[in-house]
Amino acid sequence: MENTPEKYKHIKGWGIDADPKNDPTYPIKKRTNDEHKGYTWERPSQQPIGIEVLHSIERPNVTAVFGTSAPPSGLSGMIRRMAFKQSENEYGHWLPLILADRVNVVEGIVEDLFKGHIPNIFAEKGLGADWKFNRSSLITKMAVGAAVLTAAAVLLSRRD
Repeated sequence: MENTPEKYKHIKGWGIDADPKNDPTYPIKKRTNDEHKGYTWERPSQQPIGIEVLHSIERPNVTAVFGTSAPPSGLSGMIRRMAFKQSENEYGHWLPLILADRVNVVEGIVEDLFKGHIPNIFAEKGLGADWKFNRSSLITKMAVGAAVLTAAAVLLSRRD
């Protein structure tokens, strides 16, 4: 272990953080009272809030700029609202957000069908490009999907 720095000395930048006195936070970063409030810069002006904006419970307010193209709605919106009641370091925050994304896809398909538009899922998922450039992977995915669906159908039909 003693030869480690010499052994890798030929790699540019290797061991740059080995000296603790070269660490910008050594021994302890001196913070100002403004940093303890959470901002170390001049906050940009707040974007007008005209829709529901979900934000982390760790934040005291909404970020200065946010997306407005897809406000939470329907079942996926309910799931998102539930997720944002949890801390960001909890599975109860991230797993419902993943579920809400999947539910939102189904909601979009149902919405298209109600509008009289039949979605071309094959094209929208890029399966044409997969068939052209990554055929073996696509066939594997389809086989696994068919096997899972068949297994689920068999298990559900065996229930008495």
